[in-house]
Amino acid sequence: MSAQTADGADPAAEGGRAATAAKETAGRKREQQGWYFYDFAVSVYSASVLTLFLGPYLTSVAKAAADAEGFVHPLGIPVRAGSFFAYSVSASVVLAVLVMPLVGALADRTGRKKPLLAAAAYTGAVATAGMFFLEGDRYLLGGLLLVVANASLSVSMVVYNAYLPQISTPDERDAVSSRGWAFGYTAGSLMLVANLGLYLGHDSFGLSEGMAIRICLASAGVWWGAFALVPLRRLRDRGVVREPGAGPAVSGWKQLVATFKDMRRYPLTLSFLLAYLVYNDGVQTVISQASVYGAEELGLEQSTLIAAVLLVQVLAVAGALGMGRLAGRFGAKRTILGSLAAWALTLFAGYFLPAGTPGWFFALAAMIGLVLGGSQALSRSLFSQLVPAGKEAEYFSAYEMSDRGLSWIGPLVFGLTYQVTGSYRDAIISLVVFFALGFVLLARVPMRRAVEAAGNPVPDRI
Repeated sequence: MSAQTADGADPAAEGGRAATAAKETAGRKREQQGWYFYDFAVSVYSASVLTLFLGPYLTSVAKAAADAEGFVHPLGIPVRAGSFFAYSVSASVVLAVLVMPLVGALADRTGRKKPLLAAAAYTGAVATAGMFFLEGDRYLLGGLLLVVANASLSVSMVVYNAYLPQISTPDERDAVSSRGWAFGYTAGSLMLVANLGLYLGHDSFGLSEGMAIRICLASAGVWWGAFALVPLRRLRDRGVVREPGAGPAVSGWKQLVATFKDMRRYPLTLSFLLAYLVYNDGVQTVISQASVYGAEELGLEQSTLIAAVLLVQVLAVAGALGMGRLAGRFGAKRTILGSLAAWALTLFAGYFLPAGTPGWFFALAAMIGLVLGGSQALSRSLFSQLVPAGKEAEYFSAYEMSDRGLSWIGPLVFGLTYQVTGSYRDAIISLVVFFALGFVLLARVPMRRAVEAAGNPVPDRI
């Protein structure tokens, strides 16, 4: 018989529980560290490809293929060359909408998240590396590769984000999510330094400007594929008991229908998703169209745009970590609301920005960097509190539809505004409505009641 203390506790049992708890904590930390590296892997695509190089470069390729009136004709449809990139982004997220819910349902139903994450990650990485062949008037190739890479990114993020509730406790979520974004922006900064050196020194390397840009685009795909190996080694699948009979695809679609029916039981979670859909659409559009605005409307050099995006990446690391600390003091909801007000002010400043003034453009980039990472990281951690246990990937497919899959409205508004007015200033200011409406919708969501309704413990600050 084992000895007991005066209060009846069994020291051996207590020691065993402590050892088990310590082992679980160590395993959770190991998974968290591996999880951070997918942000590290994929954020280079967002920074170098989507935000910086591809917009202006694909626009120049489209203009090279345009007719005398400045239009290209994909599938026989007249499209102003300056709008082709924005429309391609919209097409990519429409494709993602068709795929993401099925992937989320399959991930939860089978418990095999890692194979799905690997398939999406390497499809996107290969498509991005293929951008090396984008030259001349191959605007259709560029549009196709953008659609595949962007949709693959969105699908992979469904599975990636679904790990967050499994690898962190409720009180850890804000910090873990913020560190993930900080890792991502650190990677973006490192690659942008290399891109800047290659682009500015392309003559000394014996490269044309176009070749240097194509190498920068392709290198993002190589980086994505290489560092995706880290989370794929460290994250682990949780077993799920499957119903006998139906194959995975049929089960996935049945589970998808059940997911949408189930989400109606959590109207406050849906209210948050609606708010996030609106304001994040504005965030994603600013990210993808800022370099086009700087190049086409403000007449800035490519080297200036690279330096500005690098500044955004560096400050976004500090912004993500700093806003994570603010959330610990004031709550994630209040911190996000403050960031949305800052986004709207930034767009107003951008509208009045005089052309050919790099200094003011850098100031604008600094404002974006300070609010970018934090608003995204806290939105992800806040939603993780609203997900019923066991439905992480399914619900994060809906989240990712709001994050990327339904963020075609902003690029469409941007592209249509430019097509109608011919002014990128009018196009950029049109995005203010997304932040204003998102602010109002988010302010109306009672977060504590939403967390309780999902059956989750309420953290001290939310």
